[in-house]
Amino acid sequence: MAIEFERVGLGTEYIPYMQAWDYQIQLHDAVAADEQTPKVLFLEHAAVYTAGKRTEPEDLPLDGTPVVDVDRGGKLTWHGPGQLIGYPIVKLRKISAIRLYVETLEQALINVVDEYGIPTAQVKGRSGVWVPGAEGEQDRKIAAIGIRINHGVTMHGFALNCSNDLNAYDQIIPCGITDAGVTTISKELGREISPSDVVDRVQQELERLLTPQVV
Repeated sequence: MAIEFERVGLGTEYIPYMQAWDYQIQLHDAVAADEQTPKVLFLEHAAVYTAGKRTEPEDLPLDGTPVVDVDRGGKLTWHGPGQLIGYPIVKLRKISAIRLYVETLEQALINVVDEYGIPTAQVKGRSGVWVPGAEGEQDRKIAAIGIRINHGVTMHGFALNCSNDLNAYDQIIPCGITDAGVTTISKELGREISPSDVVDRVQQELERLLTPQVV
């Protein structure tokens, strides 16, 4: 089945997290009831920390910044301007193929980032997309993934670091990982690449790779 793509807010329009979450729930219920075509939302969030199901008290921001508890997997992370958020709301052809779904999201992002000349990889045991550290340097996460699947329909998704300020990560241990860093496409290249610059290619890769898995 074809997938619809909707750009909810990019550039200067930052979407509050709860607004996007409410919209996801609405779409999820409609897709689960076969009343809505599978859809992927693209947006940039207003700055927010979100805590997945595995978040521990010691993961919370050091400065007391409010955190939104969410029903996705994973731990604590940050979302905000300069980060391309993708929320696929799709019914999977095989409900048991969760790992394949996550790997598909990762591969779509890897294909896009690689086109900028940034070497990236999947890391066994860690979700997301990584820039491998060279000569003893730490690996650096360039895209995070956290999902939920209910009644065979996906929610939440990925965050691709394009041009976001990395200072927000100084207050937390991103995704609970202490032996790796965080980076952006812009930082790796030394020039600004915004979510609007990459969204077309991300859409193309998701349409190509994800469509065969969708009912």
